[in-house]
Amino acid sequence: MLESAGYKVGILPQPDWKDPASVTALGRPRLGFLVSSGNMDSMVCIYTVGRRFRKDDMYSPGGKTGNRPPMAAVVYTQLAKRAFPGIKTVLGGVEASLRRVAHYDYWQDKMHPSELVESKADILIFGMGETASLEVYSRIRDGKPLDGIPGTARFLGGNASKEFDTAGCVELPSYERICTDKDALLEQTRKVEAEMNPWCGRRMIQRYNDRLLVLERPNPPLTQAELDHVCELPYGMAPHPSYKEPIPAYECVKFSVPAVRGCPGGCAFCGLVSHQTRHLVSRSPESVMRSIERIKKLPGFNGIISDIGGAASNIFGNRVADHSMCEKCRRISCMWPKPCKNYIPDGSTLLKLLKTAMKSPGIRKVFLNSGMRLDLALRQPELTLEIIRNHVSGHLKVAPEHLHPRVLNLMRKGQPGELEAFMKMFDKCNKQIGKEQYLIPLFISNFPGCTEEEMKVVDDFLEAHHWSPQQVQDYIPLPMTMGAAMYYSGKNPYTGEEIEVHRGLRDRRTQIQMLKKKRASRYRQPDWKDKRDRRK
Repeated sequence: MLESAGYKVGILPQPDWKDPASVTALGRPRLGFLVSSGNMDSMVCIYTVGRRFRKDDMYSPGGKTGNRPPMAAVVYTQLAKRAFPGIKTVLGGVEASLRRVAHYDYWQDKMHPSELVESKADILIFGMGETASLEVYSRIRDGKPLDGIPGTARFLGGNASKEFDTAGCVELPSYERICTDKDALLEQTRKVEAEMNPWCGRRMIQRYNDRLLVLERPNPPLTQAELDHVCELPYGMAPHPSYKEPIPAYECVKFSVPAVRGCPGGCAFCGLVSHQTRHLVSRSPESVMRSIERIKKLPGFNGIISDIGGAASNIFGNRVADHSMCEKCRRISCMWPKPCKNYIPDGSTLLKLLKTAMKSPGIRKVFLNSGMRLDLALRQPELTLEIIRNHVSGHLKVAPEHLHPRVLNLMRKGQPGELEAFMKMFDKCNKQIGKEQYLIPLFISNFPGCTEEEMKVVDDFLEAHHWSPQQVQDYIPLPMTMGAAMYYSGKNPYTGEEIEVHRGLRDRRTQIQMLKKKRASRYRQPDWKDKRDRRK
């Protein structure tokens, strides 16, 4: 993006975080460093939910661990400042974005200040930062102040904080208060969520003793034409040349096409809305097809597009009836507690795109592997049936997360019964087409407020269907999510009532084992040995 605007950019991937000289390979940059920890929060990447080191890193050469430090965005920024005193540093990426205010870190079990404060960077860009980064570097180049840029945060000095006009700002609980009052994190999260709308969101401030952290309103999402432009820039579409071993995550996505930004869900356990907002922007079908044409020319392409996706496989082309209503809306979710009447789950655009892609010369299959939103799938029967018939690679991911109505409400997920209704549709379609395909459901154990009795509802359902999930996710409180505030405070954010929270591994083990339990299989997951024998 910066290169397309005329800037010269050098990339230093995963520098040796113990050696400041590792960031000097390209010399001192003229305008400074833009620092990111990568496309995943470094703490999530390094540690398991049990606070143990992960055995592999899917985003590192050979899947090897140890190439990035905890709190990588902070460490890399300080590394650059030690190597080049006085250099301008700009923080960005998903880690900095979701740690832009005071936040609870699950792995260290304590509150942290904003990563901008910890790192001492000059400015932090949150959200999808294309337009903000262009504006930031335009001002750095021209020697202009960095104040007032949408989608950025600044940490003011003492004098600037005294002179700053706080009129019209939303004041978050101070860092000092949030470290001593657990309810303050709930208050902060509610306020931040209410100001996430880029059109009606207001500037926020947070006090750190006598200094101010200033967060500008979020950047409006790109238009479709702008997203097309960003996605069609001449990317190398390959790992950095310094990597000598394969990157496991890249192998999974190298023949996939990113097609949509944003997520209408706003789930309490997920940080995607805090980063991309809930406002959907889909690429034009023509732009997606041009990306497919580029992929067809990549070495090793086998005629299979592994995904055309985003937050979910069935949100591409969804739209709103009246955009002016969205510009005034402060809901955190378009789907919860009830689907917004202004939201139109239009599946026709994706349906046409899939048929066009399948007719493209050299394309054998187009799969959708982003996972389906069940609440939308049931409202898009024509699209859903087409996906089941022709665009499932044997396994279809769905994420009911839970089955008990109270827990689903705490999670800000769909209604009870959606999974069962979808299973009937899935089974009926597979019988009609004579295919043996399987659902891969994702359930979360130990979500704040979920009791053993409520988890038993999921256990009983799995027993009744002789179903052993292939994926089990024990809950991880991610920074800046309502779920993390619930975990930290031990309270229901909507009623203020105390809720049951399982913190230690011993307390969490019961619900984990409910999901991991092996059950006699009927037909919902493949018996790999049996399938191999039949092929022979």
